[in-house]
Amino acid sequence: MVVRLPRSSILTSLVLALGACTATNTAQLEETSVKPGINEPFLADDLKVDTYVLRFEGESREIARASGTIAAFCGLQPGTAIADVGAGTGLFEPVFSQAVGGSGKVYAVDLSDAFLGHLAARAAAEGWQNVEIVACTERSVELTASSVDVVFLCDTYHHFEYPQSTLASIRSALRPGGLLVIVDFERIEGVSSEWLLGHVRAGKEVFRAEIEEAGFRFLDEPEVPGLEENYLLRFRR
Repeated sequence: MVVRLPRSSILTSLVLALGACTATNTAQLEETSVKPGINEPFLADDLKVDTYVLRFEGESREIARASGTIAAFCGLQPGTAIADVGAGTGLFEPVFSQAVGGSGKVYAVDLSDAFLGHLAARAAAEGWQNVEIVACTERSVELTASSVDVVFLCDTYHHFEYPQSTLASIRSALRPGGLLVIVDFERIEGVSSEWLLGHVRAGKEVFRAEIEEAGFRFLDEPEVPGLEENYLLRFRR
């Protein structure tokens, strides 16, 4: 059924909508960084990507060892569109690309020019026809509205300097009912290392509360074989 509003009502609605958008954008612009400088190493002109390939994809990292198992919790099928936000060196791109098939799409999203260049070169070399490289900003994942079914964040959420703004952009990018999958470090006072306590600003309870406040519904925290230092949370848009 089509409802036609009087011209005056239409103009009023437009004004209110524009006002709401302006208020939202202003709130996002006014958001202050929750962890200033955390991404500076990745933005350096002399960043050595090969060093991070070894660090991110080496067998010493439990995420790399369990990457196939982790990916299974994303519920990927042929035709799925997934955004790997904070794709880094592309650890998950091979498994994601294969899982979604030729009819699906993988958006490899990152902030670092060096990583973006590496991802593009790797996609060409390995023939990832369904992988698109996307440069994000500190406040937005820079994806089209309602363009993806799944957003995946692996050891990335704690790198969000502006979580409120970035989560708003993720929510916009997800289709209704879309899935948000987060893997991050367990941060426990008195248990976690001093480095981790200083690097990761909060534990999963705080992160979960922030994500729910941003308009996501918590689904579950599955037990993932092979993960001890990290946890996995799933949310629905």
